This record gives sequence, structure tokens and C-alpha cells, in this order.
Amino acid sequence: MIRHTKLASLPQNRTILAKVFSSSGDVIKIDHVTHALGISRNDGAKRLARWVEQGWLHRVGRGVYVPVALDTLGAEQTLDDPWVLIPSLYEPAYVAGRTAAEYWDLTEQIFKDLVVVTGQTIRTRHQIRHGTRIVLKHIDPMKIFGTKPVWRRHTKVLLSDVHRTVIDMLDDPALGGGIQHVADCLSAYLKRTDRSDQKLIEYAERLGNRAVFKRLGFLVERQGVETTLATLCHDRLSAGLAKLDPALPSPRVNSKWKLRIPVTWAKEPTR
Repeated sequence: MIRHTKLASLPQNRTILAKVFSSSGDVIKIDHVTHALGISRNDGAKRLARWVEQGWLHRVGRGVYVPVALDTLGAEQTLDDPWVLIPSLYEPAYVAGRTAAEYWDLTEQIFKDLVVVTGQTIRTRHQIRHGTRIVLKHIDPMKIFGTKPVWRRHTKVLLSDVHRTVIDMLDDPALGGGIQHVADCLSAYLKRTDRSDQKLIEYAERLGNRAVFKRLGFLVERQGVETTLATLCHDRLSAGLAKLDPALPSPRVNSKWKLRIPVTWAKEPTR
């Protein structure tokens, strides 16, 4: 993260900070300071506070800091990848929804926010961290599965695999940017060589939200080309009604899929 070509000419305090960053990676916490400098936690906290006051660090969360301008430490770049903040701020957590859909080329749309699913209890779903809008969803930590690690700069971040990405968006269409975008992503997924109907069913079962089967079955049947996957979903329907998209008015009912759907999604009259 930091290049040290100019450290010899830096003032002592900045040299010390550069030493801490050389061992911490993309973010810095008090444990990094105490380990790198061999000082107490109290002294480490004081140094962090001083560096914030001097404008060298920016506090992005409780006990989590990033450099404001790395050129003050002899480097050539600033923090440009907000993914590196996720483990320090939200662990256990993973990148999900429309952000993961971009990563897996399920969509050509570009979103400015970052979607994160976390096992932590959260007070607000929308946060601004180091200039990035982060959309959060809380989930039982036991339901964090179907992820893969990816390296972003020097930080290992969990990302939903392509199958979990689809299931998460069907579980909560808001994570996918609304049901129309979710449907488009699903269409792209079904054309992939690595698609796995078995994985979709397995993940939906483990997640435990039967509305996923209703949305998935409805959407694949609507495309008019799938039969087996739709049948697998239909065999797993629960009795109650669910909304195709909880964010939209849904006055119609599709009795086959036990879904409340918007008028614009009704291809034929429903009861």
C-alpha cells in the first residue's frame, strides 16, 4: 500500500507512521501501532489521535483509520478501494447484491454504492465511509456461506460467489437494485457455463426464505425456456403469499407461484 522511496527524508513522526502502515496493510488499528512500535495500547491510542489531529489519518470507524494523503508519507496514492474497509468495519461480512453482480459480470450497470451483508448488528442500513456510500444488510452469522475470498490491494475480502449473489438478490430484491434488475441478472446467470441449478436450490434451502423459491420459479418460467428449475422451485413452495418485490405496490396475485405482483408484471389475468 505504501512505497518508502522517500522515508529517509521524512520527519521522524511521519517515518514512524509509515513504519506502522508498512506492517498494517490498507487500514490501521491500535493493535498495528502497538505491535509495530512496541508500545502500550494507551500510548498507541494517543499516537492515533495525534495523527488524526495532524491530518495524516482519517477515522472511518471505531478504532479503524486510513491515510488521508499517502504522499505525506512518501507514497504516490490514496485509498481508492473501499472494499478494503469491510473486514475491519463489518466482519463477519461479505460483498453482495448488485456490487457482487458487477464483479461477476451479471450486469453492465455501474452502481456508486457498495452492498455489504454483515453478521454484526447495525443501527442504520446506509452509511458513508471514507466518501463511499455503503448499503448494509444484517444476517445471522450462521447463514454466511457461499462466499469466496478475493484480494483487494493487501486485504482479503469475502465476496458472495455467483450463485449466492443471485440467491441474495432473490431473498431481498432491494440488494439487487429492484426486481427488474434482479430478473436481468438472473437471465445473465442462466446463460453462464458455470450456472448450477443444484447450487441455487441448495443455497435457497440453507437460507430458509421460501419466498426465494417463489420469485425464482416465477422469473425462470416467465422467460419461457426453463422447466426443470421451475419445477424444483414449485415443489418447495410454502402456503403463504409473498411479494415479488416488497418495495412495489402489488395488487395482483399469481396463484401458481403464490406471489403478489405489480400490474406491469402480470402477463395474463390473475385471480
